[in-house]
Amino acid sequence: MDFTLSETEKLLQKTAKEFADNHLRPGVIERDKNAKFPSEQIKMMGELGFMGMMISEEFGGSGMDTVSYCIALEEIAKADASAAVIMSVNNSLVCQLIENFGTEKQKKKFLTKLASGEWLGAFSLSEPQSGSDASNMRTFAKKEGDYYVINGTKNWVTNGISSDIVLLMCLTEKDVGYNGISTFIIEKGTKGFSTGKKEDKLGIRGSDTCELYFDNCKVSEDNRLGDEGKGFKIALGTLDGGRIGIATQALGIAKESLEKSVSYANERKQFGKKIGKFGAIRSKISKMATNIDAARLLIFRAAKMKDLGLPFKKEAAMAKSFASKIAMEAATECVQIFGGYGYVRETGVERLMRDAKITQIYEGTSEIQELVVSREILKGNL
Repeated sequence: MDFTLSETEKLLQKTAKEFADNHLRPGVIERDKNAKFPSEQIKMMGELGFMGMMISEEFGGSGMDTVSYCIALEEIAKADASAAVIMSVNNSLVCQLIENFGTEKQKKKFLTKLASGEWLGAFSLSEPQSGSDASNMRTFAKKEGDYYVINGTKNWVTNGISSDIVLLMCLTEKDVGYNGISTFIIEKGTKGFSTGKKEDKLGIRGSDTCELYFDNCKVSEDNRLGDEGKGFKIALGTLDGGRIGIATQALGIAKESLEKSVSYANERKQFGKKIGKFGAIRSKISKMATNIDAARLLIFRAAKMKDLGLPFKKEAAMAKSFASKIAMEAATECVQIFGGYGYVRETGVERLMRDAKITQIYEGTSEIQELVVSREILKGNL
């Protein structure tokens, strides 16, 4: 596979970088401090085509491939990991799911607004008692004529408060495990649907995360996405693509950590010389740079396989597991290189460490990724 960027990809990278530098970096520390959602910036990202990058032009998307999406997302994540996860969820989990499994009516109604940034989407799978074990969910949609009546609670929903629609995974049949899960499009303002308080998180504080409540929420059969009982299969296929997005978010955090470390090492003097002259600092920077390049190759491989229509479950899990690991390591080393200055908010370095941690947790923990990889290998997918 040739991962040399084409002229079009270089232009995309330049556009994303310029936007991130001019519109995301300014104020990112304050947004993090105040847990402020970047509403204005997300609208601008929609206007640039970043909120529906892989959606066909027919439905208002940019019609780009997954590799191009990763190139842009890395630049966004370098400047603001919160904006990156908002972009990732809308692209990988919401828009792609609707385009892949939605009816023509659903695509026309929802995709154009989502891809343009006019609307924002959220994806809801987890529940208080079911994190990695999705089969333990309890939220239930009871069929009544041409409608479903939904009751239950969901949690850890990224974009939950700011979203205009939520893709909800819930049971339509009990006691049959994964085969009883279906997917619904829940529109903001639907009677019986409400959001909980915004979670006060360690990192990615600019994005909102909340619980969702369904109290006799009546939803039309037209809002069911895909066949009844196929929701878990839909979710798993979607999460494979979503993991490429989170891996790329982690990559952006790691790259930002490296760039800040290099800049500081070339400026800070101790014992009469720049700290970049010391072997210990050089060793840290060398390891960071090598791991970042390796992570990018894993991500691009998974993205390319997805674009070619090849199975990429193992490759996506590998990319997410490795990229999230090296993001946490790079951010921690960056704080170490900065010393005391890395421990205060104003330098923006401690935020990288806080933001990196979540990439090892959401859209499948690192332990789940290792389980996926090992399972695929033991099945003969070497």
